[in-house]
Amino acid sequence: VKLVESGGGSVQAGDSLKLSCAASGRTIDSNAMAWFRQRPEKEREFVANIACSGGVKIYADSVEGRFTISRDNARNTVSLQMDSLKPEDTAVYYCAMARLALATKTPDQYDDWGQGTQVTVSQ
Repeated sequence: VKLVESGGGSVQAGDSLKLSCAASGRTIDSNAMAWFRQRPEKEREFVANIACSGGVKIYADSVEGRFTISRDNARNTVSLQMDSLKPEDTAVYYCAMARLALATKTPDQYDDWGQGTQVTVSQ
């Protein structure tokens, strides 16, 4: 599968952005999907994931209540709505597909990754 992220950009603190991940090559409706991010000089970290049916969503504490993950299996896409953005949200954001229908926050459960999209939040 090929995963392509879009929607990144430069915004001010408090603004919103919506990231999208388009999958091609196979359907994603049997796999959990996730967003991870890598901040400057930091390791890649979990942001949010969503089960194959969309019924279970898990968020990192740092984004709970501000970010919303969703998926459209008919369109083979996953999205991340990011509200109330903070400078510490500045990172490259990656879309990832898990091997299973449900997944945890651990990166090694995800076999396929996109190239990432840059999000920059300034004061």
